[in-house]
Formats: sequence, structure tokens, C-alpha cells
Amino acid sequence: MPYINVNGARIYYEDYGSGPRTIVFAHGLLWSGRMFDAQVAALSGRYRCVTFDHRGQGQSELTPSGYDMDTLTQDAAALIESLGCAPCHFAGLSMGGFVAMRLGARRPDLLRSLILLETSADPEIPDNARRYKLGARLTRVLGSRLGAPQVMATMFGRTFMSDPVRAAERAVWQSRLAANRRVGVHRATIAVADRKGIYDEITRITLPTLVIVGEEDVATPPDRAKRIAERIPGAQLVTIPHAGHTSTVEQPAAVNAALERFLAQLD
Repeated sequence: MPYINVNGARIYYEDYGSGPRTIVFAHGLLWSGRMFDAQVAALSGRYRCVTFDHRGQGQSELTPSGYDMDTLTQDAAALIESLGCAPCHFAGLSMGGFVAMRLGARRPDLLRSLILLETSADPEIPDNARRYKLGARLTRVLGSRLGAPQVMATMFGRTFMSDPVRAAERAVWQSRLAANRRVGVHRATIAVADRKGIYDEITRITLPTLVIVGEEDVATPPDRAKRIAERIPGAQLVTIPHAGHTSTVEQPAAVNAALERFLAQLD
């Protein structure tokens, strides 16, 4: 298994393809690089595709600290430099998008473009933050399995959740949620709930930027994506029909098509 030690953490990553350009993928809260399987499969024939797990999640090290968005951004920057990926296209979904925007504003030298999926430049809504913190505390005591069905309804849109044909697929993703390490979930969720907004900072981003949002996203609704696209000069906004907070899994063909169009303009 490939691991790399960066910024005081042992980070798990996977590296596919060998094209002249690199795409680095950063996953959302409670998941891992596996949420980009369909994108890697579609793009690794022409791009080097790197996925990694944030500290405390997936297969990366459970560290005592460092779950705040600034430290995760430093992790990502160190990984890009250590793996020789720069300048890369950087795709971040939800929490990965929090990291991506900070990279775009603070370390544009490492990037060729930004791809922001189902994310927000604002602080967490107070009611949501309280709910997330309560869920994190319960998970730390009781484990991830008990709350997995409720979390699924936030992470995926109604179309995916109600489609009988995709029942087996839902079961796979629910089992992955249930397998999360309780301490890692607690630390990462608290950090997301307490994060500071970056809305004022993203005006500094001058990189080509694609903003993608699922039309059924309830965690970071489409109006949040619109605020980002309007704030970053020249950003493009794409709404994915019949997708929620995890469009890469729910509607992979539509997401892949949006990525292909955007990357074709640049490469």
C-alpha cells in the first residue's frame, strides 16, 4: 500500500496513469479517495490521477491533532510537492473543496486549475454545526454503524436513495460509512463544523475554476455553489441533475463529461 509521510502525518494515496498532466482528488468528510473511482477510471488513460485520504480518514494515519482546514491544506500542498505533481489540476469535493479553495488562494504555484464539487466558502450554518457535533460525539461513543442510515440521507440525493436498481450500490457506501474509525470521524467532523469561512479570500483565486453541484444537494445547496462561482473571477458553474452531495458517485457520467469539457479547454 502506498503511504507518504507529509506534514507530520502518514497519508495513504493511490497513483494511476502517466499522462503529462496530473489531477489530484481530495475527498469529502467521512469518505476516502474511493469516491473518485469513476473519475479515475475515465481520466487515467490521459492523465496521472492521484487520490489520497485525509488524516484520520480512509487508510491514513489517525493523528492526535491537525484536522483543521489550514493543516489539511498544508497536508495537500506537501503531498503535491512530494509526489512531484505540480502544477496540477486539483479536484476537491465538500471538505476536499474547503482544502482546494485554500490552496487556490494561498498556493497557486502548485496548481493549474481548481475543480470544486459540492462545497461551500462559508462557515457551517450554526444549526448544522450543532447537529454535526452531536453526531460526532455519538459516533465516538457508539461507533459509526448506528448513524450510517441518517448520514446517507445527507450525503446522497433523493434520486439515488430511492432508486431500487441501486440498492446494492447504496449498501456498499453505507458499509463504508459504518467502517469509519470513530475517533477519526469525531475529530474530522468537529473540524468541519468549526471551520472558518473563506469567502473573502477566494477573490484572490485567478486559476481556471470549475464549480460543480448536485441539484439535490442538501448539505451544501446549489446557492452555495453559485456564491463561489460568482466570487471567483471567470469560474464556470455546472449543476448536475438528479445528484445530491456526492455527485461523483450518484451521476458519474455527467460529472465526467463536465470534467472532460473543462480540462479540454486547458490541456
